[in-house]
Amino acid sequence: MTTTTANTTGTTGGRRPVPWRRIALHVGCLAALLVMLYPLAWLLATSLKPADEVIASLNLLPSKLEWSNYSTALDGVDDVSVGQLLGNSLLIAGGAVLGNVLSCSLAAYAFARLRFRFRGPLFAFMIATIMLPHHAVLIPQYIIFNQLGMVNTYWPLILPKFLATEAFFVFLIVQFMRGLPRELEEAARIDGCGPFRSFFLVVLPLTRPALITTAIFTFIWTWNDFFTQLIYLFSPEKFTLTLALRSFVDASSQSAFGPMFAMSVIALLPIVLFFLAFQRFLVEGMANSGVKG
Repeated sequence: MTTTTANTTGTTGGRRPVPWRRIALHVGCLAALLVMLYPLAWLLATSLKPADEVIASLNLLPSKLEWSNYSTALDGVDDVSVGQLLGNSLLIAGGAVLGNVLSCSLAAYAFARLRFRFRGPLFAFMIATIMLPHHAVLIPQYIIFNQLGMVNTYWPLILPKFLATEAFFVFLIVQFMRGLPRELEEAARIDGCGPFRSFFLVVLPLTRPALITTAIFTFIWTWNDFFTQLIYLFSPEKFTLTLALRSFVDASSQSAFGPMFAMSVIALLPIVLFFLAFQRFLVEGMANSGVKG
């Protein structure tokens, strides 16, 4: 009894050791967070700087807030307003999301559930295309779309998405579908459902986390795409926000860096909002795909 009392007193009355390792871990994570957020803070601060401070001054905070940068940016470029540029970007990104979600899910269902000849070699060939650089197929695609009269339209940016050309997303959805129980589809077939009805009524709703992950990455990659849009779009009224950033600098003899950074903030805002709205589904989809694969 005496020994137990002494041990209890020593445990409660003594000082706990300082968790230096945990403190160092938190400090390191905080420092890494500040390093990653600094470019964003610099972008926001630079968008409010006067023209003579954007390049000449190294200070993060501006000497005075130049709100006219945003008013100039909202006027757009080449008589095209920011609203129209934003609508063009949303049209291309939305079409790409719809195409990838529909076509990649259909292709993934075929590889994950159906039995057909050469399924293994075809799946391996599809996976091998992930290592193929995008620039290697850009010239043949441009020749095809040019012969079809689709250059300077949105079709070259949207139509390939409906043909399941994104092998990464097909592989992601395949890994998720392979973890779904086959008993659900067998029960649907007993009730008279064919492959298409089983896909749309049974498999597709259960694949929602992987589909949302596909939609998020497709939206972000398409929104930030510059090179492909530069190749296919010529008319200013069809430009996206990404192309307008380049045109904004070239529109005048002097580089208007303040309005350009203001337009960069405007172009970045939809991506941030889209990611914050669906980040929970993104983590869920990636986690489930990895576990069930």
